[in-house]
Amino acid sequence: MRVIGIDPGLRNLGWGVIDVQGTRISHVANGICHSDSGDGDLARRLVSLHRQLTAIFEAHAPETAGIEQTFVNKDAVATLKLGQARGIALLVPAQFGLEVGEYAPNAVKKTVVGVGHAAKQQVDHMVRLHLPGATIAGADAADALAIAICHAHHMQSAGRLQDALRRAAG
Repeated sequence: MRVIGIDPGLRNLGWGVIDVQGTRISHVANGICHSDSGDGDLARRLVSLHRQLTAIFEAHAPETAGIEQTFVNKDAVATLKLGQARGIALLVPAQFGLEVGEYAPNAVKKTVVGVGHAAKQQVDHMVRLHLPGATIAGADAADALAIAICHAHHMQSAGRLQDALRRAAG
């Protein structure tokens, strides 16, 4: 199963792709989409993110996607703009016919680090342990890989539950 994790952001949208075979995961690719903020035109920035993310989906052909949920902060305008970038992060997988898992930041940290309030450095460290030898493009890409790992774990758990239910009913 090929999994993409997306860490939405208007300026920097992190992405990471992993392959999952049983309990083994391997790094495929990661990076950061940067929106062009030259004149501050929000619509152009969103189009830029859409084009870049679409190209990543075309290049890596993920089968499922995980995205971090938006948290609400004190700056309502910043939260709204982040929500619009998150809309692009939801739209592109949907255009490729994929279902999207959405995860709270604490759920991602708990899955990858074991602690829901882990620091960014701890997340980065654990991602590197899960994916030895991977060159990670930056903090946003590390977060996206953590989201992919979290989504893979949840997908595997859901699959095991469905298998158990089928066996119990059969």
